[in-house]
Amino acid sequence: MTFADNVFKVVAKIPRGKTLSYKKVAVLAGRPKAYRAVGNILNKNHDPKIPCHRVIRCNGQLGGFNRGAAQKKKLLKQEKTI
Repeated sequence: MTFADNVFKVVAKIPRGKTLSYKKVAVLAGRPKAYRAVGNILNKNHDPKIPCHRVIRCNGQLGGFNRGAAQKKKLLKQEKTI
């Protein structure tokens, strides 16, 4: 299983209304220092079963989203996460 597969597996398990940081996803996927790689992997995701909008920066900022930051914010508000 590749690191990307592990990232998708971790992110797929984030429940509605919860978030994880890119760093926490990297830790759970087995490469604690690869949090920037997590962002790059999620930027290429187009599978709606992988809720990559639930991954945020460890400082609480939303970070990027391949469908735009406004859409990420909208989705998180709908889930009452922010």
